[in-house]
Amino acid sequence: MSSLVDTTSRTDILNRLKRAEGQLRGIQRMIEEGEPCLEIAGQMSAVRKALDSTYVRMTVCFMQQELQQRLELSDAREDDLAAVLADVQNLLSKVR
Repeated sequence: MSSLVDTTSRTDILNRLKRAEGQLRGIQRMIEEGEPCLEIAGQMSAVRKALDSTYVRMTVCFMQQELQQRLELSDAREDDLAAVLADVQNLLSKVR
């Protein structure tokens, strides 16, 4: 299995994970400070959504990378693939 080689995608995914990490630290602080459970649960839900979104983004990046490599696509076909995978990402983000 390959790793993410597209630097833009890798940066995007890392930034998303860093935001989720910040949200998790905020949740820890909320628990330490005795915040209400409903507020904490709301923040946990937000982190879960952020991680789910990041997972979908990483999966689509992997699919694009692998398909481009294995199918040896022309630039025009790569644009078509990018459009299809954008639709796939949109559809997967609605699952749940």
